[in-house]
Amino acid sequence: MDKQLLGMLVCPQCKGSLKYDKEAGELYSTFSGLAYPIRDGVPVMLVEEARRMSEEEKLEKAKAEKQSQS
Repeated sequence: MDKQLLGMLVCPQCKGSLKYDKEAGELYSTFSGLAYPIRDGVPVMLVEEARRMSEEEKLEKAKAEKQSQS
């Protein structure tokens, strides 16, 4: 995922920043709890196409983000 493109994209629901999960092939927002798929290298930024993350998954991703910032 191009870092410049990632810096410009925001979550359509909460307007917050997105993080890239390379393994899952998606962009996600821990604030809104939505994960947007990347298909053929193109992020699908539609709330209707997003996957809702479980509370446990949101917490895990938020912890991982905090640890990577330390």
